[in-house]
Amino acid sequence: MTVESLDHINIVTRDLDRAEAFYRDLLALEERAAPPPLTHATARWMHDSGGRAVLHLNGLDAPRLFDRDMAAGPTGALHHVAFRCAGHGDVLARIAAMGLDHRLNDVAAAGLRQIFVTDPDGVLLELNFFGG
Repeated sequence: MTVESLDHINIVTRDLDRAEAFYRDLLALEERAAPPPLTHATARWMHDSGGRAVLHLNGLDAPRLFDRDMAAGPTGALHHVAFRCAGHGDVLARIAAMGLDHRLNDVAAAGLRQIFVTDPDGVLLELNFFGG
Protein backbone atom coordinates (compact mmCIF):
# COMPACT_ATOMS: atom_id res chain seq x y z
CA MET A 1 0.00 0.00 0.00
CA THR A 2 1.16 3.54 -0.73
CA VAL A 3 -0.37 6.88 0.08
CA GLU A 4 -0.76 8.77 -3.20
CA SER A 5 -1.87 12.12 -1.74
CA LEU A 6 -4.04 13.72 0.88
CA ASP A 7 -7.61 13.35 -0.40
CA HIS A 8 -9.58 15.90 1.63
CA ILE A 9 -10.08 17.54 5.00
CA ASN A 10 -13.37 17.41 6.89
CA ILE A 11 -14.33 20.29 9.16
CA VAL A 12 -17.41 20.21 11.36
CA THR A 13 -18.76 23.73 11.63
CA ARG A 14 -21.55 25.46 13.51
CA ASP A 15 -22.18 27.78 10.55
CA LEU A 16 -22.00 26.28 7.05
CA ASP A 17 -22.70 29.55 5.26
CA ARG A 18 -19.91 31.35 7.13
CA ALA A 19 -17.41 28.53 6.57
CA GLU A 20 -18.28 28.24 2.88
CA ALA A 21 -17.86 32.00 2.37
CA PHE A 22 -14.51 31.97 4.18
CA TYR A 23 -12.99 29.22 2.02
CA ARG A 24 -14.57 30.59 -1.16
CA ASP A 25 -13.32 34.12 -0.53
CA LEU A 26 -9.86 33.24 0.79
CA LEU A 27 -8.85 30.22 -1.31
CA ALA A 28 -11.21 30.57 -4.30
CA LEU A 29 -12.68 27.13 -3.62
CA GLU A 30 -16.00 26.36 -5.30
CA GLU A 31 -18.93 24.72 -3.50
CA ARG A 32 -20.55 21.78 -5.26
CA ALA A 33 -23.26 19.43 -4.03
CA ALA A 34 -22.16 16.64 -1.71
CA PRO A 35 -23.54 13.15 -2.40
CA PRO A 36 -26.68 11.92 -0.60
CA PRO A 37 -27.60 11.52 2.19
CA LEU A 38 -25.82 14.89 2.61
CA THR A 39 -27.74 17.97 1.51
CA HIS A 40 -26.93 21.66 1.09
CA ALA A 41 -28.45 22.16 4.55
CA THR A 42 -26.05 19.66 6.16
CA ALA A 43 -22.80 19.81 4.16
CA ARG A 44 -20.78 21.73 1.59
CA TRP A 45 -17.98 20.19 -0.45
CA MET A 46 -15.42 22.74 -1.57
CA HIS A 47 -13.56 21.99 -4.81
CA ASP A 48 -10.25 23.29 -6.12
CA SER A 49 -9.71 24.55 -9.67
CA GLY A 50 -9.01 20.97 -10.79
CA GLY A 51 -12.47 19.83 -9.64
CA ARG A 52 -11.23 17.91 -6.58
CA ALA A 53 -13.29 18.08 -3.37
CA VAL A 54 -10.39 19.03 -1.10
CA LEU A 55 -12.51 20.29 1.78
CA HIS A 56 -15.70 18.80 3.22
CA LEU A 57 -17.63 21.18 5.45
CA ASN A 58 -20.21 19.41 7.61
CA GLY A 59 -22.80 21.00 9.84
CA LEU A 60 -23.36 19.68 13.34
CA ASP A 61 -26.42 17.76 12.16
CA ALA A 62 -24.79 16.12 9.12
CA PRO A 63 -25.04 12.32 9.22
CA ARG A 64 -21.69 10.71 10.14
CA LEU A 65 -20.64 7.09 10.22
CA PHE A 66 -17.92 7.85 12.76
CA ASP A 67 -18.72 10.58 15.27
CA ARG A 68 -16.51 11.95 18.03
CA ASP A 69 -16.63 14.62 20.71
CA MET A 70 -15.70 17.93 19.11
CA ALA A 71 -15.50 19.77 22.47
CA ALA A 72 -11.86 18.80 23.18
CA GLY A 73 -10.62 22.10 21.72
CA PRO A 74 -10.99 23.90 18.43
CA THR A 75 -9.44 21.07 16.41
CA GLY A 76 -8.75 18.23 18.84
CA ALA A 77 -5.23 16.90 18.24
CA LEU A 78 -5.02 18.53 14.80
CA HIS A 79 -2.59 21.46 14.91
CA HIS A 80 -2.95 22.83 11.37
CA VAL A 81 -3.86 22.04 7.79
CA ALA A 82 -1.43 23.02 5.02
CA PHE A 83 -2.36 23.88 1.45
CA ARG A 84 0.13 24.26 -1.39
CA CYS A 85 -0.95 27.48 -3.09
CA ALA A 86 -0.13 29.87 -5.91
CA GLY A 87 -0.68 33.62 -6.05
CA HIS A 88 0.95 34.86 -2.83
CA GLY A 89 0.12 38.53 -3.49
CA ASP A 90 -3.47 37.70 -4.42
CA VAL A 91 -3.99 35.77 -1.19
CA LEU A 92 -2.48 38.60 0.87
CA ALA A 93 -4.91 41.00 -0.83
CA ARG A 94 -7.83 38.68 -0.02
CA ILE A 95 -6.70 38.47 3.62
CA ALA A 96 -6.54 42.27 3.82
CA ALA A 97 -9.98 42.64 2.22
CA MET A 98 -11.41 40.12 4.68
CA GLY A 99 -9.71 41.82 7.65
CA LEU A 100 -8.08 38.57 8.82
CA ASP A 101 -5.27 38.33 11.35
CA HIS A 102 -2.35 36.38 9.91
CA ARG A 103 1.36 35.67 10.25
CA LEU A 104 3.99 35.50 7.55
CA ASN A 105 7.03 33.25 7.47
CA ASP A 106 9.82 32.77 4.94
CA VAL A 107 11.87 29.58 4.71
CA ALA A 108 14.56 30.79 2.32
CA ALA A 109 16.45 27.49 2.29
CA ALA A 110 13.36 25.77 0.84
CA GLY A 111 12.25 28.65 -1.41
CA LEU A 112 9.05 28.80 0.62
CA ARG A 113 6.82 31.67 1.73
CA GLN A 114 4.08 30.89 4.24
CA ILE A 115 0.92 32.58 5.42
CA PHE A 116 -0.76 31.35 8.61
CA VAL A 117 -4.43 32.24 9.14
CA THR A 118 -7.22 30.78 11.27
CA ASP A 119 -10.64 29.86 9.85
CA PRO A 120 -13.91 30.84 11.60
CA ASP A 121 -14.02 27.48 13.44
CA GLY A 122 -10.51 27.79 14.89
CA VAL A 123 -8.66 25.63 12.32
CA LEU A 124 -5.15 26.95 11.71
CA LEU A 125 -4.31 27.07 8.00
CA GLU A 126 -0.76 27.05 6.64
CA LEU A 127 -0.73 28.40 3.10
CA ASN A 128 2.51 27.45 1.34
CA PHE A 129 3.91 29.23 -1.72
CA PHE A 130 7.01 27.67 -3.30
CA GLY A 131 9.37 29.29 -5.77
CA GLY A 132 8.71 32.97 -5.56
